[in-house]
Amino acid sequence: MQQRVAHAGQSHSMILLEMVDAVLQDGGLRLDALDGIAYGAGPGSFTGLRIACATAQGLAFAAGIPLAGIGTLQALAAGCGAARVICCLDARMQEIYHAAYRCEGGVCMEVSAPRVCAPDAAPQLEGGGWAGCGSGFAAYREVLGQRYGAQLAVIDGAAHPQARDIAQLAAPVFAGGGGIPAEQAAPLYIRDRVAVKT
Repeated sequence: MQQRVAHAGQSHSMILLEMVDAVLQDGGLRLDALDGIAYGAGPGSFTGLRIACATAQGLAFAAGIPLAGIGTLQALAAGCGAARVICCLDARMQEIYHAAYRCEGGVCMEVSAPRVCAPDAAPQLEGGGWAGCGSGFAAYREVLGQRYGAQLAVIDGAAHPQARDIAQLAAPVFAGGGGIPAEQAAPLYIRDRVAVKT
């Protein structure tokens, strides 16, 4: 599966379409030959989510193909490769985006729904053998380590949601004739507060 990865900081809106074009050219594909377009719906950076959704909408409108919004925490779990995954992304403002999944055969079932919370208020989970993945574990390793203790078998604070995992999660949606029209696409915001008030 073709994938382009870049840590673009604030310039992702300027390079995204070039990266899409490069992947299509590498695969010898035209946009209108695709079954659909998947995008990372969130949670995550508000600006990043809006750029991802708007770009996917524009491409889907142009090609007349459906969209599938895939949760970034679910994609992170799928890419982790573990059977039990706690996903935490740094949400800034002393909070994390959190969800937990059981994964088997490329399917990740939700154990704890995506939410935003303080690291020390992360939901309790049953059993052990959990893998902790995501930037939340890098930013709040000590707090989350105390919260889950011996339940954590491994921690990967450098893990990020990847385009290939979003595509793999969306493939069965499109194969089954699913997806949504471009005008119905929207980011998944689980936080309604975007700034710290003093």
